[in-house]
Amino acid sequence: MQIATTRDVLRNALAALRGEGGGRIALVPTMGALHEGHLTLVRRAKAEADHVVASIFVNPKQFGPNEDLDAYPRQLAEDAALLEAEGVALLWAPAVEEMYPAGFATSISVAGVSEGLCGAARPGHFDGVATVVAKLFNQVQPDMAFFGEKDFQQLAVIRTMARDLDLALPHVDNIIGVPTVREADGLAMSSRNRYLTPEQREAAAALPHAMRKAIAALEAGAQVAGTLAALEAELLAAGFSGVDYAALADSASLAPLTALGQAPARLLVAARIGGTRLIDNMAVNPAR
Repeated sequence: MQIATTRDVLRNALAALRGEGGGRIALVPTMGALHEGHLTLVRRAKAEADHVVASIFVNPKQFGPNEDLDAYPRQLAEDAALLEAEGVALLWAPAVEEMYPAGFATSISVAGVSEGLCGAARPGHFDGVATVVAKLFNQVQPDMAFFGEKDFQQLAVIRTMARDLDLALPHVDNIIGVPTVREADGLAMSSRNRYLTPEQREAAAALPHAMRKAIAALEAGAQVAGTLAALEAELLAAGFSGVDYAALADSASLAPLTALGQAPARLLVAARIGGTRLIDNMAVNPAR
């Protein structure tokens, strides 16, 4: 596996891959601190493309002033070894100065899908996401890209950006969401799970449990507002310090729903335990 840390090396490495008989290139963007969820994305990409390019970049533009940018885990050597073992052809691991050189002055903002949920709780976050992903798409020009559905709103923002900007590489139809990978107790895998103490980690399992309970109630015809209030109360009783949101939304537009209708819906939750913010989402079947 080749590791590129400058745009010139990246361009040369990509040209070499495309010169090896061509074939489809898949991109798996990450911020590192890799876990089984990331490796699942790599395996899915490898199954559908001829060459897999992974990126590791802790993007400062998607962190707020009081968020965990400095503390976010960085372990490039360990991550590179994991990617090489999975058969990744090329790792793009630029420094901040390489991604955002002096004088960088452009930002991409995606209205609508970015405005509620995590967008409301983390102002500017999705502008940073859209900007860096657009740069990664332009730098690599992949035939397809793979993202985890755990960050469901992020996936919606990226797809909207690709559609609205008429991106060809990758086309919006080739931006592929991969189902969330979970621990044995149901907790969604996340690089931030390592921040949890053993006691907090045990309590965190209440999140997927409470969500599944709420989904069962909604699908049985329970009223949405009361069900969401009960979900929040269950999390606080389990040891969570706060709930940023618990929302039922349309799966495509992420518009909030006050009742379960005929279109696919999604239950999305962001909650804090100690100093760690956990997010999760699950599908809700349409009303029958």
